[in-house]
Amino acid sequence: MGAVMLQGTGSDVGKSVLVAGLCRLFANRGLSVRPFKPQNMSNNAAVTHDGGEIGRAQALQAIACRTPAITDMNPVLLKPQSDRTAQLVVNGRVRATLGAGAYQATKRGLLPEVLAAYRRLRDGCDLVVAEGAGSPAEINLRGGDIANMGFARAAGVPVLLVGEIDRGGVIASLVGTKAVIDPADAATIRGFLVNKFRGDPRLFDDGFAAIERATGWTGIGVVPWLADAARLPAEDAVALDRSAMSGDGPLIAVAMLSRIANFDDLDALAAEPGVRLAMIPPGRPLPGDAALVILPGSKATIADVAFFRAQGWDVDLAGHVRRGGHVLGLCGGYQMLGRRIADPDGIEGPADSVAGLGLLPVETVLGPAKRVRAIAGTHVAGGAPFVGYEIHAGTTAADPGTRPLLRFADGSTDGAVAGDGRIAGCYVHGLFDRAEARAHWLARIGAASDGFDRADTIDAALDGIATALEQVLDVDRILAIAGEAE
Repeated sequence: MGAVMLQGTGSDVGKSVLVAGLCRLFANRGLSVRPFKPQNMSNNAAVTHDGGEIGRAQALQAIACRTPAITDMNPVLLKPQSDRTAQLVVNGRVRATLGAGAYQATKRGLLPEVLAAYRRLRDGCDLVVAEGAGSPAEINLRGGDIANMGFARAAGVPVLLVGEIDRGGVIASLVGTKAVIDPADAATIRGFLVNKFRGDPRLFDDGFAAIERATGWTGIGVVPWLADAARLPAEDAVALDRSAMSGDGPLIAVAMLSRIANFDDLDALAAEPGVRLAMIPPGRPLPGDAALVILPGSKATIADVAFFRAQGWDVDLAGHVRRGGHVLGLCGGYQMLGRRIADPDGIEGPADSVAGLGLLPVETVLGPAKRVRAIAGTHVAGGAPFVGYEIHAGTTAADPGTRPLLRFADGSTDGAVAGDGRIAGCYVHGLFDRAEARAHWLARIGAASDGFDRADTIDAALDGIATALEQVLDVDRILAIAGEAE
């Protein structure tokens, strides 16, 4: 049947959610659908069925398609480690760590691998729904582009342009994109969508028509504010900057590290009505009334240990422990809770060895090998089952006699527990997604779980979004445009 690509007038206009919703919509119509994003930049990654890693959004879109996630769905993934460097993951495997300038010189050579991944996907399904990155209006990045028009034109995939109205300026952003991009790129755009509209969409009829006249593009529809989107994993950490405290009951505080990674670990807790989850930004102390403090994953653990101390959070955390509070470290946060983190090969930057926070009797050595796998097991104490995944570089060794936190299905163990059990850490992401596992952790702080598995919540949200899109978009027109793909 073909392919269609959603590009945006800017970042965070809702492309990922729209692609996920369209994937579920077309899957509900009985089509074999696959998501695709040629290049992604995110520290929220997911483990694929074929043992690699891709952006979290593409894994969610695979769920929407009711198909296992594979590395072809996101062949190029950039994972920022600092303001100027990122780890380059190609076809699910780490290839290099590059500076921004070096990547700009490298990306052109990645286009053949991107096209090969796309063609493998398209050959195995009815429809590919692709997603751009950033905006095609970033014309300073057009040379060697593989994320937007560079891919779309090379692959012969028609484009729908998404503009977001919630923050204003949607007419200017859509018309302005047409004005600044190359005419051949503009010809690739077959229509546009207006996203995140609040209120009566008929109030925008004149604006919609004005965009059609000014651009010559067909309007595909006005998408309302989708409340169900809040129940889906967020990929971009910008969403955390706008997050408010959730729920009611015991307080769970999460330190917003400078290179926070895989923060969708926290989504299941944020949805719990019986607790308050607060993301603590830089410049604010860890709250003294927290029942549980979580140190989340990090893409640059050594740098984030220094960042943690620079906020004074090490002092706050020590006070929290003295008052009898609970502490949990996940992946990079687990490494930070140990006595020492060594990076002899310079994996994260210059070779170094630094003191950790000293709350767990473990030491970590970072290395070039990365463990990427899905995992399942039980909690050693209590036996609550969990499902999750590992994505981490390095090994962590515990002192003899240290209690592990988790037991995997193969009998091996992971993590560490200190003292009377109030301080713990492990490498497993997704630890709270199973209702039984979440209930185990909430019971420790005097709260009860709502009893819902995270997977069921996500699936229901995707169906809700698909239903909403079916009502407001010209779906048959989208399929006709997809049929124009080469």
